[in-house]
Amino acid sequence: MAELVADCPRCGANRITFNLLSSITVKVNGWKHWYEVFSICRQCHHSTVFILIDVHNYYQYVHDTGLLNIEAAVNRYVENHGFVSLKDVINVEPPDHVPEQIEMVFREGATCLSVNCWNAAGTMFRLCIDLVTKGLMPEEDTEGLNARIRKSLGLRLQWLFENGKLPEGIKELSTCVQQDGNDGAHDGSLEKEDAENLLDFTMILLERIYTEPERVRLASERREQRRNQSN
Repeated sequence: MAELVADCPRCGANRITFNLLSSITVKVNGWKHWYEVFSICRQCHHSTVFILIDVHNYYQYVHDTGLLNIEAAVNRYVENHGFVSLKDVINVEPPDHVPEQIEMVFREGATCLSVNCWNAAGTMFRLCIDLVTKGLMPEEDTEGLNARIRKSLGLRLQWLFENGKLPEGIKELSTCVQQDGNDGAHDGSLEKEDAENLLDFTMILLERIYTEPERVRLASERREQRRNQSN
């Protein structure tokens, strides 16, 4: 039987052995697979669902053998990324085609939102916006653009709108960013409505910058393929 050595979140035993009884693959990215694995602690006999991820040097062996068919502790072959808990109750999924780093930050914000941590959620959504808008700024020196504008999210958003780098239609929604974001980061005073306002702007921003252009690109690609096939 496959085994995992880990700390037990149910009884607190350190580096105890778990029997691995069931496994499903929940995400695939190239060679890397994410597994949710149902396991039983040998100390308290309670169950835990661990999140395990392939290790590069051994992923082919795990794929060929099957995680549950490994006749030893699987710690050598996978990384333990914690266990399924309340933090995984996410009611909001990120838009499609978002870069991985930004998707991770968004999911952290969504996790905080789902457990009523409004300040933490607002700060994470603000970080999403910060990462997106930094990527929209020109690298070269531009008239009217200085280091203060580049550093400040509020000033950066204003510059991007004024210079046509962001759609005018979402400008009104952006008013929540500077005030609410700073409140969450510095004063700890965000309420549910504030966090949800930041979520709304973040969702629309990600869709406009990443999702919609990629959908158009993929549709154009399919159209070109159909045109080539008909010739």
